[in-house]
Amino acid sequence: MMISGTINLIPDTEKQRLEKLRDYQILDTHSEDTFDNIALMASQVFGTSNAFITFVDEDRVFLKSNLSSIPVNEVHRKESLCSFAILHDKVTVFNDTLDHHSLSHLPYVSEEDGIRFYAGAPLKSPEGHNMGTICVVDSVPKETNDEQLGMLKTLSRIIIDKLENRLRYNKAIKSQIDLMNIALHEIKNPLASINLANDILRKDSSKSGKMTTMIKSSVNMIQSKLNDLLKQSEQEDKKLVLAIEEVNLVDVFKKILANFELLASRKAQVILLECDENLPSIYADKAKISDVLHNLVSNALKYSYHGATVSIIARSTNNVIRIEVHDEGQGLDEDDMKKLFRKFAKLSSKPTGKETSSGLGLAISKSFIELHKGTIEAISEGKNKGTCFVISLPINYKEEAIPELQEY
Repeated sequence: MMISGTINLIPDTEKQRLEKLRDYQILDTHSEDTFDNIALMASQVFGTSNAFITFVDEDRVFLKSNLSSIPVNEVHRKESLCSFAILHDKVTVFNDTLDHHSLSHLPYVSEEDGIRFYAGAPLKSPEGHNMGTICVVDSVPKETNDEQLGMLKTLSRIIIDKLENRLRYNKAIKSQIDLMNIALHEIKNPLASINLANDILRKDSSKSGKMTTMIKSSVNMIQSKLNDLLKQSEQEDKKLVLAIEEVNLVDVFKKILANFELLASRKAQVILLECDENLPSIYADKAKISDVLHNLVSNALKYSYHGATVSIIARSTNNVIRIEVHDEGQGLDEDDMKKLFRKFAKLSSKPTGKETSSGLGLAISKSFIELHKGTIEAISEGKNKGTCFVISLPINYKEEAIPELQEY
């Protein structure tokens, strides 16, 4: 790709693009394991020393994932190669930036050991707007092949899928809050009527007949409003449908081990897998079960100390798969156990490597497991004695659960 002349870095649909970017609520958020692992995969595919997941804002480029020595999490839009990359739907490749004189003014290109190689795939929203890029960078020129570029586009689609799923979840939460606010607003008047009737009865018992009728009418109105709220809430819940398929858990475990190998090595941690040789496949939503296991292993590494061992144990018995994730971390006290699976719960344990946590992972994991008619629990002997999360999943979920799913 040759660059010449003055380039307009603003897409024609910039206004709509920025509105969609705001909807994702991704700007100025902390780094996350999910995105860092995707960026790491990109760097491994291309054999580069640096990889980024970026989002192009109005006048800056935000680095959501920054696998490099760059000490900042944003750069000016006019100084970023990602600003060029979002102008095209194809992967943008500069095999050697020195071949493109129009890039020589960019500080990250012109500096010593600056960018010589760049490949960036746009993060294309379902509406067709390029939000940012997943890109790989190196200080030496490189050649690419079609397989590598295809993989980069695949990773870009995975990122957008994650963002869209998160957006749907946020909208569902907002919908629930809106329903609650409507219900609270609509029961204010009948509650005021009940309070008024009570005051009148206390002062003048001769009006008990009329006041009793008013109270009964107000109570019926409140019950009706609350029933409407529950029905609407149930309809929201039923929108979540599982994509059931045959899942080889051993393959899922191996992928998780591969994804976390580098992150574990940074804290000299080890992940061990122990499972039955003939562990049967299960019928489940592979993406959701993978998300649950990913979250549990991520937490185990995050809250364990340097040099610790994390163990994944899987056994089958009585048509049930039992999966255990053991860590040698900070453990849980009684107060932690009471609020463990609540949304945004603040626990006593702290990440040991300056990692971040949203407080939603365990709550979402519990809902996913229960959708599969399974259970999840935590076992800990106390602080600094480690934690074990135990998942039980029915092997024959497909046969048992399909009739119940039909109501969706």
